Amino acid sequence: MKRITTLIISVLALALLVVGCASPATDAATAPVTAAETAETTEVGESSASTEAATTQADPVAEETSDMLELTLEELKQFDGKDGNPAYVAVDGVIYDVSNVRSWSNGMHKGYSAGNDLTDIIKNKSPHGVKNLEGLPIVGKLIDG
Repeated sequence: MKRITTLIISVLALALLVVGCASPATDAATAPVTAAETAETTEVGESSASTEAATTQADPVAEETSDMLELTLEELKQFDGKDGNPAYVAVDGVIYDVSNVRSWSNGMHKGYSAGNDLTDIIKNKSPHGVKNLEGLPIVGKLIDG
């Protein structure tokens, strides 16, 4: 009986927390769910459909805003990190800003220049692959032209 009471109190506290933390633009159904909340919800026996929806990661490129750039390869070349220009690189059609990455100082890294599509180099020759792109600002997408 004590265990059930503790579980019910935990669920109610969680519900109050979610409702209290939800911004005016969101409601409890669309509020982000933490791993701890997901585990607690699953223990209570709620459907796993809501759990799956809450843990699905959004595609950063799909979340484009109106200020995202669309550059051709030729236009990308002007973002080489030199003469005060930002340093951008493209990988798999996504343009990343490497301007504030110390190893891309002055738009150069290990003999490669910013302002280029480095998909082949990063995916096939780089020892770290695409891992180091995680967390970099996405500024646009590479387009044909």
